[in-house]
Formats: sequence, structure tokens, C-alpha cells
Amino acid sequence: MAGKFSRIVINVMMKCVTVILIFLCGIGVPTADAQLLVKKQLTKMGSLFDITVVDRDSTQALQYIDKAAAEIERIENLISEWRPHTQISEVNRCAGIRPVKVDDEVFELTRRAIHYSQLTDGAFDISIAALDKVWVFDGSMDRLPSDEAIRRSVKRVGYRHIVLDTVKKTIFLEKKGMKIGFGSIGKGYAADKGRELLRALGVRGGIVNASGDLSAWGTQPDGQPWKIGVRNPFKAYDVSRILHITFNSVATSGNNEKFAEIDGKRYAHIINPKTGWPSSELASVTVSGPSAEFANFLSTSIMVLGSREGKRLLKQFPEYRAIIVKDKRRR
Repeated sequence: MAGKFSRIVINVMMKCVTVILIFLCGIGVPTADAQLLVKKQLTKMGSLFDITVVDRDSTQALQYIDKAAAEIERIENLISEWRPHTQISEVNRCAGIRPVKVDDEVFELTRRAIHYSQLTDGAFDISIAALDKVWVFDGSMDRLPSDEAIRRSVKRVGYRHIVLDTVKKTIFLEKKGMKIGFGSIGKGYAADKGRELLRALGVRGGIVNASGDLSAWGTQPDGQPWKIGVRNPFKAYDVSRILHITFNSVATSGNNEKFAEIDGKRYAHIINPKTGWPSSELASVTVSGPSAEFANFLSTSIMVLGSREGKRLLKQFPEYRAIIVKDKRRR
């Protein structure tokens, strides 16, 4: 690409930490076949999405981005637990009453989520959407909930009570008041699907970044891999690691922003679905691998399981790597 290059650093808020996308973008007069990097920010699924594509034509690139945005909107209209018209909202309304027929896509996403629960013996559980809110993670909480309140908080949580009928393609929640939600893997799934669509359209490279749960493919305009900076959870704006990726995904979970600090101990907003207690051993977990959905699952689960059990889980999936940071502030 003709002209000089400038280094642009873009901060992208994650669930609790920040990744930094580091781009090399050309300036000056481009050649006729020069590749451009075009980026657009959108609000989808209650979060900021940054969609970046590489193309020769900026107008065409924006059209591609709009198609990816429509795909993410389509997914949200299937799986959102907050929009009343979605299939997941209907499943939740009918908890303890009747099964609900869903599309194959929703059924398969739920089936995979139950498999993730089985892999972790319930450390990952989409029925945590029904958790009683006994923890507050806005800095105002100064004492622990009672043991009884914590025990009661998980009474409607339990993936074993999610019943799938593979013939009728229905989902039934056995307990009244149960809910399922895809906050832990939904944005990663949307990032994967956005990448899949853009690749099918012939886009040579880009990133679909769902508030830090991202899927990338191809290269930057100059042919270099994408550079993903992982923030140090103990120092604001400090990058502790840079990942160089082409066809790969990254997801991070951590306690850097949403937490409760009580008696000198930090409790992350990521809660163990079996016990009702927040994770407290680890400061952050960044997972990279082929799928953002699966990296989402792993980063969340490792935060709950802790370093030892989390590494044991990770060993089952050699395509995935993790940066696990213990919380130095623990007492």
C-alpha cells in the first residue's frame, strides 16, 4: 500500500477488562488496488460492536458491515432474554408450564450450552439467568450476603432441569421461575456468525468485535496479522501482552471493572452457578482459539473453576490458549 503508515490504537471495553486493537493504517495517496481498512461502531445486544473490514472500496465495505449488523440483529431477535418477542423469552415465560418449539439455530445453541455445563460439572450454566440478585457489583456493597441468602439465590438454577426434545425441537424448563440466557456466550456466537457471513461475501479480512469478544480473519491492509493487545488487569491502559492473529478469536473474563470489594477481598461479577458465590481467585482470563463462542465459554468457566481446575479443562482443547492472571489483591 502506498504512503506512510500510522499506528492507531483503539480501546475496546470487554466484560470486565479491555483489549486493544492495534491497526496499521495507510495514509497518503493509495494505489488503484490498495486495500482500505473500514470500521463502524454499532450498539447491538446491549453492547458496543466494532466491525472492521478490509476492502478496496469504502462504500462496498460499509455495505458489508451493514449486512453483518443485520445478521447480529437477527441473532438478537432469536436469543435475547430481554426482548419479549424472542424465542428465549417465550421459553422463560413457559418455565414449569410447557415446552416451547424453537428454531434449529436456537436449539443447537442451547444444546451446546448444556454440553458446556456437562464439561464443567455446572461451573458454566445458562440457567444462571434465574439467579437471585443478592450481590451488587457497583462498588456500593460493603458486607457479604448471608449464607442462607446465597443458598436461596441458586434455587432456580440448574442446567439438568433444561429439557430438550431433539425430535420436536422444543426446550422446556422444568422449574417455575427458571430462566436461560446467553449473556456468557451470545456475543461470541454473534461475532462468529458475523465473521462467517463476511467471509462468505468474499471479504478478505476483518474483525467482528462484540465488546471485546471478537472473531478475526485475514490480515491488515499491509498483510500483517491483526494485533490484539490484552490489558494488564492491575494497571489501567497498560498492555501486558500482544496477540498476533489471523483466523482466530479472543475472549476475556475478569474482575477489573464489575466487582464487590469486601474486607479487602475482591469478588468478581462472575458467579459460580452451583454455589452462588462470585469467583475471587483470578483477576482475568483471556482465551484465544478458533471460535469466540467457545473462547467465551472457556474464559467464563476458568474464572469460576480457578487456575488449577481451569488449566485441567483447557488441556482438553489444544486449539485454545489462555492467559490466566491470578488476583494479587487477594488476602
